[in-house]
Amino acid sequence: MYIARQAIFNRTMKVVGYELLFRTGKQSKVFDGVSSLHASASVLGTLFETGISKITDDKLAFINFDAELLNSDSLELIDADRLIIEVLETVIVDEALIERVKTLKNKGYKIALDDFVESYEDYPLVPYANIIKFDLMATPLESIVNEVKKAISQRKALLAEKIETQEEFIKAKAMGFQMFQGFFFSKPDLVVESKSHTTTKSQYGRLIQELHQGEPSFQNLAEIIEKDPNLAYRLVMLNSMKSGKNLIYSIKQALAYMGLKEVERWIHILMLREMSDSKPDELIRISLVRSRFCEIIARSSNLSKIKYEASIMGLFSVIDAMLNKEMEVALHEIALTKSITEALIHGTGELSPICHLIRAYETGDWDTLKLMTEKINISETEVYDAYVDAISWANGIMVSIGS
Repeated sequence: MYIARQAIFNRTMKVVGYELLFRTGKQSKVFDGVSSLHASASVLGTLFETGISKITDDKLAFINFDAELLNSDSLELIDADRLIIEVLETVIVDEALIERVKTLKNKGYKIALDDFVESYEDYPLVPYANIIKFDLMATPLESIVNEVKKAISQRKALLAEKIETQEEFIKAKAMGFQMFQGFFFSKPDLVVESKSHTTTKSQYGRLIQELHQGEPSFQNLAEIIEKDPNLAYRLVMLNSMKSGKNLIYSIKQALAYMGLKEVERWIHILMLREMSDSKPDELIRISLVRSRFCEIIARSSNLSKIKYEASIMGLFSVIDAMLNKEMEVALHEIALTKSITEALIHGTGELSPICHLIRAYETGDWDTLKLMTEKINISETEVYDAYVDAISWANGIMVSIGS
């Protein structure tokens, strides 16, 4: 089974929930919300057993429901305050279905109408909907002005899906949409380039330069970090989380406890955090999830020898959006290996199967995902377990870096 997620933002670019994409059967080509033949009850059961908070970070879960799943008892495995029921546009609405929707609303569940294309005034589920979801590729903003006005007048929440650019986000927000979904936030805005945000940029450069020495010195690294209270504080905080009751008596001891590879990764994470301070937190979260996801995928596959490079590749996979530069230009400013830059810029090289696998998983492109898992010899179960692990790990790191 595969379960992936796509962020849903509010007007201030804070994540309010995740739409969950899933595939339960080996023959399923798309996420199972469109087909009752692969009853999504198994997905809800898995979410219940795994703990839905591990997938959604304690935020709302938006899940597609067809008529069969709407009438399934498994729906109520998920608490009403955590679940948004997205009624698919393909559902045939009859009296029985309307009664079921009314029952679910009375139990506290919120109802969203997915990819809404019907007549707003005539569609029988509109009165019971809390959220109206418009797919901007199927219904461009200029074509739904009247529907948006009516929905706002009735205090419906509006969700714009498949937003691809910052311009679309701004227009949708101006029209009155309250929620937004798409990959617009993870693409560079080339109109404005990011500037240096803090005085610690030179510190990062010195640390990375030392780490790339033939024999890096913990003493030299410690002396650099000790001159920056922000870095020193975060290092001690991170080590406190890792070492538990073991007291940290010095920066040098903290570095030695971590080891050089972990130190380098930590420095890269903090550097990215500084670069993304004007971006939504979800961008750095994706970077962290990908870093851990890539590492575990490599370790569990026939690419275990390059698991560290895979981790760094995932970490820097959104650097173009963070710096508002083309990927090739952004990576030129950072000392990374050829295998990492080839994968991120051209989608080629030794790391490319993992790069393609990660992006296929995030978008629910199960065909490509199947090809990549076969290519690097990793099982479906291992991929799902790696994803859940990566989300949990990323949450811990976000706490350690103050996000």
